[in-house]
Amino acid sequence: MDLIQLEERIQELKGLTVHTVRTDKYKTNSLILMMRAPLTKETVAMRALLPHILQNGTANSPTRKQLRERLDDMYGAMLATDVQKKGEEHVITIRLDVANERFLSDTTPLFEQAISLLAEVVFQPHVENGAFSNNVVESEKRSLKQRIQSVYDDKMRYANVRVTEEMCKDEPFALTAFGTEEEVEAITSQSIYDYYQEILSSDQFDLYMVGAIDAQQAETIVGEKFQQLSTKTGASSFQTSSSPEIKDIHVVDEEQDVKQGKLHMGFRTYTTYADQDYVAMQVCNGLYGAFSHSKLFINVREKESLAYYAASRFESHKGIMMVMSGIEFSKYDRAVEIIKEQFEAMKQGDFTDAEVEQTKAMLKNQLLETADVARGFVELSYHQVVSGKKRSIDEWLQEIDAVTKEDIVRVAGKVQLDTIYFLKGKEEIK
Repeated sequence: MDLIQLEERIQELKGLTVHTVRTDKYKTNSLILMMRAPLTKETVAMRALLPHILQNGTANSPTRKQLRERLDDMYGAMLATDVQKKGEEHVITIRLDVANERFLSDTTPLFEQAISLLAEVVFQPHVENGAFSNNVVESEKRSLKQRIQSVYDDKMRYANVRVTEEMCKDEPFALTAFGTEEEVEAITSQSIYDYYQEILSSDQFDLYMVGAIDAQQAETIVGEKFQQLSTKTGASSFQTSSSPEIKDIHVVDEEQDVKQGKLHMGFRTYTTYADQDYVAMQVCNGLYGAFSHSKLFINVREKESLAYYAASRFESHKGIMMVMSGIEFSKYDRAVEIIKEQFEAMKQGDFTDAEVEQTKAMLKNQLLETADVARGFVELSYHQVVSGKKRSIDEWLQEIDAVTKEDIVRVAGKVQLDTIYFLKGKEEIK
């Protein structure tokens, strides 16, 4: 089956949008539940903690061990959770993968069981005295604080967090997806249980069902099992704030005991997934710094030997482009200069048709590879939900092909450097 012809059927139930993708392409069948709300300082740590608590047990299987045994009995089903930022929205993902029933020797209604179990994890968690289990909450708080600490230890990720904080100081996007250690520490089993009730009544819920499934039967079961959402008070509609105009470039230096400098530069592109120019900006970013044939890689790393690594990344829903590089402390000035020069070259159209074609081929390949697994396909489809802009994978591929040199120069002309962040060693001078 040609991948890009996957049909997505969307059904609006009360309180829940169900996306059914019927395909024989994947070995397993997947249920992926997305729970979306605005990114706020008050809730970010609780949202990061909650999915891990829910994975620890349900009313019927109160311990993690009992829940795992049930998954094992379902031919080794997999339950996983994640939390991420999409623009200035915070998305909790709960995923349940089960074997495709066609490959089983018996007639177990496995997908039906999976829907029931997912609903149980979400609506019937293990509760003690009207709150989550204190032991579970404290254990998961320790794990989350370790994950937050691990970002500090990974200087590349740390620099990315810091440049985002500095660049978006007065915008929700400055927040990480996990909150701070202090915010996690302040959570109690009661406060997070109360917030969990809030989530059930106000989050935007999207459920993706992907695989060789009987769509109508599955949708009927979901309607029954997720009925609790039908009493929702209604999710708050929310939009990521637009990027401000830049008056001055913000320069931030930070000293730590590091061996290699981290030079991260944040640009405002004034272009997001919802815009007509989005795909042209993707190609622009690809030419500039996303691939091994890109300007940053060739000029900053290879030709000038200024950086151990140099790359750019484009955030689809906030419209920010981040340049990340690892450099020797003494090469700061030249590295900043050449990173700026390379973007000026983009604005001047200083790139070849061959480079454009190579970039388009890489982007299309990336899209197809992402969609080659159910989780990736859902991730691509969910962009449309978050942005409110319909763009099927097929259309996306066609839009990449249609991008011209003039389009790339035009979108590059909108981009402005906002913040330069440099993490350097102690007592080092630039």
